[in-house]
Amino acid sequence: MTAQRIQYHRYGGPEVLRLEDFEPARPGSGEVLVRVKAAAANPMDWKIRGGEMKVLTGRKFPRGLGHDFAGVVAAVGDGVSRLEVGDEVLGGASIKAAGAFAEMVVADEKAVVKKPANLSWEEAAALPIVGLTAFQAMVGKSELRAGQAVFVHGCLGGVGRSAAQLAMARGASVAGSCRATATQEARDLGVSPIVEFDFDAANLAGRFDVVFDTAGTLPGKAALALLKPGGRILDINPTPAKFVRSALPGPYRLLVAKVAAADLDAVAQAAAGGVLRLPIARTVPLAKAIAALTELEVDRTPKGGKLVITTD
Repeated sequence: MTAQRIQYHRYGGPEVLRLEDFEPARPGSGEVLVRVKAAAANPMDWKIRGGEMKVLTGRKFPRGLGHDFAGVVAAVGDGVSRLEVGDEVLGGASIKAAGAFAEMVVADEKAVVKKPANLSWEEAAALPIVGLTAFQAMVGKSELRAGQAVFVHGCLGGVGRSAAQLAMARGASVAGSCRATATQEARDLGVSPIVEFDFDAANLAGRFDVVFDTAGTLPGKAALALLKPGGRILDINPTPAKFVRSALPGPYRLLVAKVAAADLDAVAQAAAGGVLRLPIARTVPLAKAIAALTELEVDRTPKGGKLVITTD
């Protein structure tokens, strides 16, 4: 069986991407083969393609691009128990395997859940990475409770927007930072107060139980200034120095989202119930996806939502 996918034969910039035929692998033990209906782009995709995570991804080529997808289960491997052929699903390919920008993709069953019927393919594909990261930050690492206060640095990015909505659904108040031109959008989301990225933390000192730096650009002194005694600082932008800092005593913790079907299903149900909404800025067919991915990476356009790739 031959299918098409966006892949590359060496690490590099967007110029290495090609739309080519490939032979989808048969699903192994605990894996499912999914016929992709839609897939969503994340900054992680081009970081991996650029070689920033080659310690994890290795040097075997060609490599497929993309992680988040929604589609229909086409085949299951040995030991798969939650999913069956024909199930409509959403999920994520592993960092090492990738390959969601394709007509077919193989993923671990634990990284795939059934798609709620009231979500479109595009809405479902936009959820996995950003939704799972935000959920594990707000529900897991922060142990957020009703009545607490959260500051989200980068509150209109995919993870930031998801975290803000999930925090408010748990009864917390949410403040955040964003571009000056997007203040009204943040206000419509329910974020208050709203500041620009270069804000003076002294004006909000000691007000927050959780400070969530989704952009990775909040200075450590500013994050500490925002925090209440006993509060937590969360970061999702790993560097060697941040791993060391996270291992030390103190409020700072680096979050690397982990695959968990129960968490992903909770994210899907939140979206189905209207608690979590992620805007889609642009939808393109697979045949035109390389140009759209290049524009997103180089020019950061379109802004304000996800780039989703469809196969129909």
